[in-house]
Amino acid sequence: MNRKIVVIGSCNTDMVINMERLPLPGETLLGGTFFMNSGGKGANQAVAAARLGGKVIFVAKVGNDPFGIRSVDQYKAEGIGTKHVVVDKEHPSGVALILVDAHGENSIAVASGANAHLMPQDVDNARSAIEEGDIVLMQLETPMETVEYAAQMAKQKGKRVILNPAPAQVLSESLLRNLYMLIANETEAEYISGTRITDMDSVARAADIISSKGVENVVITLGSKGAFVKERGVYHQVQGLKVKAVDATAAGDTFCGAVCVALAEGMSVAEAVEFANRAAAVTVTRMGAQSSLPYRNEVK
Repeated sequence: MNRKIVVIGSCNTDMVINMERLPLPGETLLGGTFFMNSGGKGANQAVAAARLGGKVIFVAKVGNDPFGIRSVDQYKAEGIGTKHVVVDKEHPSGVALILVDAHGENSIAVASGANAHLMPQDVDNARSAIEEGDIVLMQLETPMETVEYAAQMAKQKGKRVILNPAPAQVLSESLLRNLYMLIANETEAEYISGTRITDMDSVARAADIISSKGVENVVITLGSKGAFVKERGVYHQVQGLKVKAVDATAAGDTFCGAVCVALAEGMSVAEAVEFANRAAAVTVTRMGAQSSLPYRNEVK
């Protein structure tokens, strides 16, 4: 059993500089190394799911420029369905500027471009794909009205809607009630719950508050400490794996894509999170966004 996963979200080209440390405001640092990589949270999650064995359809918008054309070609090469990746002739493709320090920490600035113009009508045009799918995965690098519209449509059609609330924004109660699962890091969980996370008790408290808003399953990722799961009132803690982190870019995206693949294959929520934790651990040992995403045989 391997049901289809529909990813609705952003597509960017990442321009990355690897530095010894991140510059302070107003400071210029010399000596970094530069490379360019395909990125965007939606695209990262779609590629991660495809490499891990998922049947993926991507709903997105790119510019009519070399970045957009190159991105679509790459998605096709990954085996991702691109029928609903729209080429926008009025707006450029999204671009992200990323600085990464020697410890794998990063700082990111994004020019959204065509991503900001992925509209409910584009979701309507992909209705048949959503009807064919089992899981709909989204993030917050596209307009909130589009996310809310897609969540409502998918929930009404009996699909499992999973949201990665990144970057952190205010979420409406109606959106939260349409979610089968919310996958948030500590910062995002604090933002949504209004609770400061300092230990495992406060993690559980944040998960309780989020689930009380109507979310069926809550997953809070904890970086090297693993992840915390509240699955329909039952708590699970997945321990972190010890690896040498090089770059944390796209680790969360790998995690989200992996959860969807595992669920589509019939794993339980707890099993899916454990699988995703292993996949994300591979990602942080490599540089870049999509260049760091693992294949199924690499997730031991």
